[in-house]
Amino acid sequence: MAKRAKKSRTTARRNRAQQKNLSDLFHETLKDIYFAENKIIKTLPKMAKAAQSRELAAAFNKHLKETHGQVKRLDRVFRMLGKPARGKSCEAINGITDEGAEIMKEFKGAPALDAGLLAAAQAVEHYEIARYGTLRTWAEELGLPEAAELLQATLDEEEATDQTLTRLATSVVNIEAEQREAA
Repeated sequence: MAKRAKKSRTTARRNRAQQKNLSDLFHETLKDIYFAENKIIKTLPKMAKAAQSRELAAAFNKHLKETHGQVKRLDRVFRMLGKPARGKSCEAINGITDEGAEIMKEFKGAPALDAGLLAAAQAVEHYEIARYGTLRTWAEELGLPEAAELLQATLDEEEATDQTLTRLATSVVNIEAEQREAA
């Protein structure tokens, strides 16, 4: 009798898993990026404060303002789906932001601090670019053109931020870190 009940529960779980579709995955991934964006809102001010370069601090503060707008766009996508705007814990973004916090602690006052902060910020950007690109494509495939447009707008901002950070790294931050080490 116990074997039959266990088999029945296993079969029921498998059937539920098989019933999940792209729409479910889209919603789950939206919750993931919603959590990530809100985590980033809490993290960017700390990074801006820790930055030694005024240009890097300004880039972090600019992206903080953009991130608030990105959360508003996500709120709109959730409303389009008729779902509450709610995040779910994202281990990926937690890991990336933990690495950034570790850099702030281990390199505080060091010449390479800003280079480390910038690298951590780019890790976040690359994660976001991957997520938003996927979400945009899924929105198109699910027949949600308005959601796709909102997600594309955020993807464009994330890519622009990544490019800005790359320019900042190669024109200022990495050079300053090398010069300070040589001094």
